[in-house]
Amino acid sequence: MFVYISYTLHRMKPVLSIVIINYNSKHYLQKCLDSVFAQKIADLEVIFIDNASEDGSFEFVEANYPDLRAIRNGNNLGYAAAGNQGIKMAEGEYVMILNPDILFEAGYMEACLKKMQEDRKVGVIGGKVYKYDFEKDRKTKYIDTVGIFSHRNRRFIDDGQGLLDQGQFDQDREIFGVSGACPIYRKKSLEDVKIGDEYLDEDFFMYKEDVDISWRLRLYGWKCYYLSGAIAYHGRGTGVLKRFSHLEVARNRSKLSKFQKYYSYKNQRLMQVKNEFFSGFVRDLFPIVWKEVLVTGYIVFREPHLIKAWLHLIKQLPAALKKRQSIMKNAKVNAKEMQRWLSNKQSTYLKTK
Repeated sequence: MFVYISYTLHRMKPVLSIVIINYNSKHYLQKCLDSVFAQKIADLEVIFIDNASEDGSFEFVEANYPDLRAIRNGNNLGYAAAGNQGIKMAEGEYVMILNPDILFEAGYMEACLKKMQEDRKVGVIGGKVYKYDFEKDRKTKYIDTVGIFSHRNRRFIDDGQGLLDQGQFDQDREIFGVSGACPIYRKKSLEDVKIGDEYLDEDFFMYKEDVDISWRLRLYGWKCYYLSGAIAYHGRGTGVLKRFSHLEVARNRSKLSKFQKYYSYKNQRLMQVKNEFFSGFVRDLFPIVWKEVLVTGYIVFREPHLIKAWLHLIKQLPAALKKRQSIMKNAKVNAKEMQRWLSNKQSTYLKTK
């Protein structure tokens, strides 16, 4: 059940629809929304979806931003379900799913849309996203994400995260996928990869849904693109964490919440079940299995609370296998093409080592 607030009607069909998914993020909203409305996009639709916040977020938006569509859900539906809710409402040719702790530099959306209009095979695009220090209210030059990167063992990370930008991220290029902080999707590509009535997988609730849909876009022949000249900033509550090596992953685990660890672990395995070519799995069998051995041992001895995620995973496995059938039936690329993206050869970080 949700409450719908009236909004100013657009005279023309919007070019870009922005779906902001909010949960108790009032302290970010003014900076985020002001930077959104400062973008020079004439036909812009903004949809604000609040997942039952208790910090006055909805009331703040209702009082200060009348030119958007505001939805208040009666309970927390999760990131994926709220995202689908917004995508179904969106009328634009392009749809951005936006975290409320994002700020944009001038021209971000114009640059991204220009590239997507030039190349009709780009299904999703993202720019160079830096860390924003909300405590000190200042921009930084530390990278939050320049795209999603996959190791051969199927460990997915935000490429460049935690590194000082010294020009090593200035090359526009295709990437495995785009982070869920502020991706712009072509609505046509979302319709193409939709399974049933879901764009984002609602079994995920939250976390890894950006990796999952990027993987699916790649399987269906769409490009995922990084545009270095489009600049944004991300608060990211966990901070920007270096997670390129196993040691860096272990060292920074304490900064993640139990909630985040739980859903990230479960959803990672669901995602692999859904999207992995069997031949690709066999090719990378050793690194994949070795990672699972290490992770399982770590959970048993260091984080036993995650064992219950196994039961949740098993419960959702039949639905994931059914979705896999649909994905494999409609996949337009082969395992060899996907191997290009499921390897450690595309990372800007590794190229500069």
